[in-house]
Amino acid sequence: MLITIVCAALAACGGSNSEPGKNPYVQDAGAPKKESNGNPSYDPNRGEGKFTHVDVTPALNAAMADNGQRIADVKCGSCHKTTEEKLVGPGWKGVTKRYTAEWIMNFVTNTDAMLSKDPKAQAQLEICLVRMPNQNLSDDDARALYEYMRKNDGVK
Repeated sequence: MLITIVCAALAACGGSNSEPGKNPYVQDAGAPKKESNGNPSYDPNRGEGKFTHVDVTPALNAAMADNGQRIADVKCGSCHKTTEEKLVGPGWKGVTKRYTAEWIMNFVTNTDAMLSKDPKAQAQLEICLVRMPNQNLSDDDARALYEYMRKNDGVK
């Protein structure tokens, strides 16, 4: 009986790393304490939001970057240039060298909370004087947009 209970407990604790419906950009192991909204506690390196770890390969994912460019053309191009020049919002040149993937993805998907809590986001707001609207990007859209930003920064 004891062996059966131990085996059942071990089986319940095990599992696959690829659970259906699990967000591949959010890691639970060793994750920081959760806020009341379910997001991890604020971290200035990753900002405010659910993205705690983004796997970024050294080589560009061209298909993802192309998808990100389509998203940028529709949702971002009216306010952001791909150069250093400010339009309504800041230019994107060098953005992936200044901020982590997690910070960028949290910013584009959790804009209001980032502008309320993150000093780097607040500094950009002081320069631009216009709050970025929520673009309702999915997690995959945010990742594709980040890959496009990497392409814009010269990653091949």
